[in-house]
Amino acid sequence: MPLQSMTGFARREGSSGRYRWAWELRSVNGKGLDLRLRLPVGTENIEADVRKLAGEMFSRGNMQIGLSISASEAGVETVVNQGALAAVLSLREQLAGMIDPAPLRLDTLLSVRGIVDFREPEEKEVERAARDADIMAALRLALHDIMLMRETEGAALRHVLLGQIARIEELARTIEADPSRSPETIAARLSHQVSLLMDGSVSLDRDRLYGEVALLAAKADIREEIDRLHAHVAAARDLIDKGGPVGRKLDFLSQEFNRESNTICSKSNSATVTAAGIELKVVIDRFREQVQNLE
Repeated sequence: MPLQSMTGFARREGSSGRYRWAWELRSVNGKGLDLRLRLPVGTENIEADVRKLAGEMFSRGNMQIGLSISASEAGVETVVNQGALAAVLSLREQLAGMIDPAPLRLDTLLSVRGIVDFREPEEKEVERAARDADIMAALRLALHDIMLMRETEGAALRHVLLGQIARIEELARTIEADPSRSPETIAARLSHQVSLLMDGSVSLDRDRLYGEVALLAAKADIREEIDRLHAHVAAARDLIDKGGPVGRKLDFLSQEFNRESNTICSKSNSATVTAAGIELKVVIDRFREQVQNLE
């Protein structure tokens, strides 16, 4: 599976019957999948389907999904309130001897509130179902569009991350091959330090002193840290090659990278190793910043 970033944008427009609509999707970084929907009144019935579809295609990112709908003018239909009309006619008969018996005119009836109502024809269920189906089909296309955009950026991030991992590996090998780590150099340095201490004091126990020096030498060894760096490099490459939603795992590895680099710097007794360790920390920080963009 290809890597995906969490940044993307997509827009899809269309029409169905007398309706025109448009989807607009925006995605940015997030710890999980956070869907924020903006649906117009009358489309609440598709909200669950929208969430389900987006959840099937993405696992991380703060995503805003907005839908706008406009309707063209529809024909107007008249609705006669039969009860009100019957009441008016009945009243006219009751007052037949008291008012003008001339026939009622249409304009007179129209002036009576509640007799005739003018309104847009109600949308039929089959029309609403067809509109919603077309809208959901367009949403699927929009989600696919934003996925392609995220994958394109993910491919660029893949190239950057692999370059940073290669640099981490190179620095680890530089530290590993530093002359200060050779047994001969370590032994000579410690022997010199012991000699200085013994020359300056006659009260020191030589055997105990050498035991303490040996313990310090063991604590200062960075072989384990270097081995773990190589293991983390291999694991990071495997995750990137695997692809898919691996951002969280790579973020965890970046923390482990940083832990090993901190330990190397704290144990270092060589300016060259310290310089490489500091650069290692810089590369790891950049690596982690880029990983934050991955799904």
